[in-house]
Amino acid sequence: EATIELKAADGSRNVGLEKLCVYLPNGKPLVAADGFAIRTPERVLVTGPSGSGKSTLFRAIAGIWPFGTGTIDIPAQAKLMMLPQRPYFPVGALGDAVIYPSAPGAFQAARIRDAVIAVGLPDLAERLGEDGHWNRMLSLGEQQRLGLARALLHMPDYLFLDEATASLDEPSEARLYRLLTEKLPQATIVSIGHRSTLDAFHTRKVTMVKNGMIHV
Repeated sequence: EATIELKAADGSRNVGLEKLCVYLPNGKPLVAADGFAIRTPERVLVTGPSGSGKSTLFRAIAGIWPFGTGTIDIPAQAKLMMLPQRPYFPVGALGDAVIYPSAPGAFQAARIRDAVIAVGLPDLAERLGEDGHWNRMLSLGEQQRLGLARALLHMPDYLFLDEATASLDEPSEARLYRLLTEKLPQATIVSIGHRSTLDAFHTRKVTMVKNGMIHV
């Protein structure tokens, strides 16, 4: 059975897509890309119509979408993080939910608190020891801010944002993108988004079409 191969690339600093065809589970082609690279430390904005495979491509790069053929080269030892539109927060203490998937105690409480304050949630920074079902208790905007706090703590080499700020107003979104640029200067950031205001925070724009990828 054909599957997408994820390959650790020694000596490379780029994520590369080689002869990649991403399918739907029923075998229908969704995305095709060959010789396409995301270079470090680029800021790439991915746009395109609904159904063109943007989120599915992110899942393939994360290794959680096997349907397709071809190779995705990931720099060896690189740390990737995917933030979807609705981040996952395990039930339990808020501080532990923010640092997921790290184990409780992996980060000092002061660091978690600083990150939560940095993304504009000072009230929640006082509730890190509180237990709760945070995906139900917090607004989607609050969840998205906490997702970015998670990214600040984990400091990934590659941060993939799948409409991860879509529930925020444009000024708040701009502040958070400036924060990411300031706090994660070496990170490669790849965003899926539809607002033209995002252009200012990215160095390259990629427009996906049905059954393919066009880069500008």
